[in-house]
Amino acid sequence: MSTKIMVVTHKTYPMPEDPCYLPVQAGAAIHERLPYTSDAEGDSISEKNRTFCELTALYWAWKNLDADEVGLCHYRRLFRGGNGPATGKEIGEWLKDSNVILPKPRNYYIETNYSQYVHAHHEEDLKQTLEILRETCPDYVPSWEKVMASTKGHRFNMFIMRKDVMDLYCEWLFPILFELENRLDISSYSDYDARVFGFVSERLLDVWIDRQRIRYKEVPVFETEKVNWLVKGTRFVWRKIRGSIGGNRR
Repeated sequence: MSTKIMVVTHKTYPMPEDPCYLPVQAGAAIHERLPYTSDAEGDSISEKNRTFCELTALYWAWKNLDADEVGLCHYRRLFRGGNGPATGKEIGEWLKDSNVILPKPRNYYIETNYSQYVHAHHEEDLKQTLEILRETCPDYVPSWEKVMASTKGHRFNMFIMRKDVMDLYCEWLFPILFELENRLDISSYSDYDARVFGFVSERLLDVWIDRQRIRYKEVPVFETEKVNWLVKGTRFVWRKIRGSIGGNRR
């Protein structure tokens, strides 16, 4: 079995040494090339990186990468093994019992996935996504409602899957995002909020997992850089307060 775990990056950075890891430059079509595999080769959407984030690398892998098992992580976030970043051997053992590997979920406690998104981004993003689901795959709407009502969610668009499972996910995901791209006017969005399709896809991954009844294993995330949880927590609470005072962002 061949395993390729993409380490998506936009800059040169120390990479895991295990041969299962494949450093991939996201947005290579619109940035100076780095000494890594480019997401602009073959069938690609690399030019959409400013709004699709790491999904340009996912699309590239879907269309071009030859491997039995494929994963996506980030230069700052990797799946944790017994002694740092997971090894190819550890990943192989995980996949013997599960079709999909996901990061440990984030729990917002005082927020649902829906309210957290609305306080952090634009509610219209979710409204339009739901409309697309109703029109194109209504059988996913109950899973959408379940995920949006939950306080927990898998983030970062990180996963490891058998390639055939990933293909099915991408065949479902990208048409929804491309239609969302057609419907949303993001001309007034900040550079951060313009990454909307990456943010929405984080929520859609859980929707797909729930609807497909996928058996998955949750693994801790290995942070390669120190996380300031005080700052992150303060920002989270401020968004909650701002949303309660000022109403939903639209």
